[in-house]
Amino acid sequence: MATPKKPRKSTDPKPTKLRPAAAPITGQCLCGAVTIETDVPVFWAWHDHSAPSRRVHGAAYATYVGCWKSKVRVTKGEGAIARFVDAERKQVRHFCSRCGTPLMFERGTSAKMINLPRSLFTGRTGREVKYHVGIEQLQDWAYLGAPVGPLKGYPGVTVEKSRKRAKAAELFDPEMFGDEL
Repeated sequence: MATPKKPRKSTDPKPTKLRPAAAPITGQCLCGAVTIETDVPVFWAWHDHSAPSRRVHGAAYATYVGCWKSKVRVTKGEGAIARFVDAERKQVRHFCSRCGTPLMFERGTSAKMINLPRSLFTGRTGREVKYHVGIEQLQDWAYLGAPVGPLKGYPGVTVEKSRKRAKAAELFDPEMFGDEL
């Protein structure tokens, strides 16, 4: 009795299942002269507390999304983009020549990546901001999420709520050390 032959496996590779591409996100500068587009999700997202980023953005820190350069497209206003080359730090910062909005940030150590300010985009980027660069440079005047409430007489303005201080005796009780003090 002859045994049935097993069917041969095809040597052709199986087609890979591709996820449908997400729609790209579009961002723009303040005046609208420059529009940038990138694919979602971006590679990563972080807060940069370093002095150069604070100064460029005029804020306690700048929030960036990192992207592959090949995924970033200037869809409008390429001629309105100016550059600042910081040779000492090996960085290039691009900004709108009309309104001054920071647009792109390149580090010499990351030739294939480019960083875009998160604030350019109103839509989701596909990454939560979980990372911090230069956290040791965090400024003591930076807002860290304290509770706020409305400031009377100033619509749209909030003020940090005062925190009740614990009594000194509660923070330090000499009796807990016995006669050692």
